[in-house]
Amino acid sequence: MKIRRRFTPLEACHKIIFRKRRVLRRRRPLTGFTIKKREQARTFVENRISYFNKFYNFNINRIAIKNASTRWGSCSSKGNLNFNYKIIYLRPELADYLIVHELCHLGQLNHSGRFKALVSKTIPDYVKINKELKRTNVKFI
Repeated sequence: MKIRRRFTPLEACHKIIFRKRRVLRRRRPLTGFTIKKREQARTFVENRISYFNKFYNFNINRIAIKNASTRWGSCSSKGNLNFNYKIIYLRPELADYLIVHELCHLGQLNHSGRFKALVSKTIPDYVKINKELKRTNVKFI
C-alpha cells in the first residue's frame, strides 16, 4: 500500500500555482490573423446554420468559434454550438456535414439511429463524408 506524503500549506500553494502555470502555457495567444479567420468562420457558419436550420427548426442558444486543438465542433445540452475556426479551410461538403452534424445534436444528443436519420434528411451520403472528415486532422490544417 502506497502512503501519500502530506504537503505543508506552502508546498500545496506552490503546487496549485505551478498547475495553473501549466494550464496558462497551453493557451495560444490570438493574433490579428486568427481574429480575422474567426470572423470569416463566424460569418460562414452562421449563414450555413441559417440555411440548414430551415429544415430542422431547432432553437440555438449561442454559436461560438474557437481554436480547439483536437475537435472540429461540439454541441452542449444548453443549445450552444461550438466550431473550430479552421472549418473555413475544409471542402464545402465536409463543412456542411460538420455543421449539420452539430445542429442535429440539438435534437438528439447522441449518435443513435434517430440522430442519423436527422442527419440524412439533408446530407444523404453522410457516412462517406464522415469517414473523410475523420481522416482530416485538425492539427494539420
